[in-house]
Amino acid sequence: MAGASRGIGADTAKAFADAGYAVVLGARDAEALQGVVDDITARDGRAVAAVTDVGDSESSEALVRLAVDTFGRLDAAFNNATDGPMPAPLADVDVDGFDRGVRTNVRGTFLGMKFQVPAMLDSGGGTIVNMASVAGVRAMTNLSAYVAAKAAIIGLTEVAALDYADRGIRVNVIAPGPILTHHLERAGAEAQRLAGQSVPMGRIGSTAEVADVVLWLCSEQSSFVTGATVPIDGGQLAGHKPPQMYRQGEGMVRT
Repeated sequence: MAGASRGIGADTAKAFADAGYAVVLGARDAEALQGVVDDITARDGRAVAAVTDVGDSESSEALVRLAVDTFGRLDAAFNNATDGPMPAPLADVDVDGFDRGVRTNVRGTFLGMKFQVPAMLDSGGGTIVNMASVAGVRAMTNLSAYVAAKAAIIGLTEVAALDYADRGIRVNVIAPGPILTHHLERAGAEAQRLAGQSVPMGRIGSTAEVADVVLWLCSEQSSFVTGATVPIDGGQLAGHKPPQMYRQGEGMVRT
């Protein structure tokens, strides 16, 4: 499980451990990773971790090898790591930041699957979930690197799903909308309020709600689901829901 040191990745790792999985965690922050491992083992779960650069081939391969060497097989994988430049109009985007976003998101997802797939084939199959975003389906202003990378992840997922659909491996991608991660927590209450206003359900989502979907996609309950892009967005991709109006006397009142 890549990108597992905090936020969605950490909470997903804990959800898998609580469901009985032995989990292998990778991220760049060794201290934060160890904190997640300690949380899991304190609840009698099984977890190991390794500092991982998902954009590096040897590092990505080593994380998969750690899973197989420690627990004997790889049944499920979650490619969750992300990075990129600060939001800006396209011509103002830092080139190195754009390249960093592509390296972590696109190359990182590709390398994860490149080494996860053979390990799963060796043990008879498995499931992979990749992390995209609603921004990978519908473009958002000032996010050229992020949108391009997340759209590419969706494409990679669909190809991988087709390549291995008849070999026992399912590959899906999730597309979260506004989720209360550490980034949005740091942005403050006003940013959270505005993010919630952009969601038809009128609120932001939780990391636990994302973890539940990843866990379902890796379970037998989704055994006929592959190549799917699953939104976790409170209805954002369904369309725009204007503020509700109701009649009061002869006028209209916005709610």
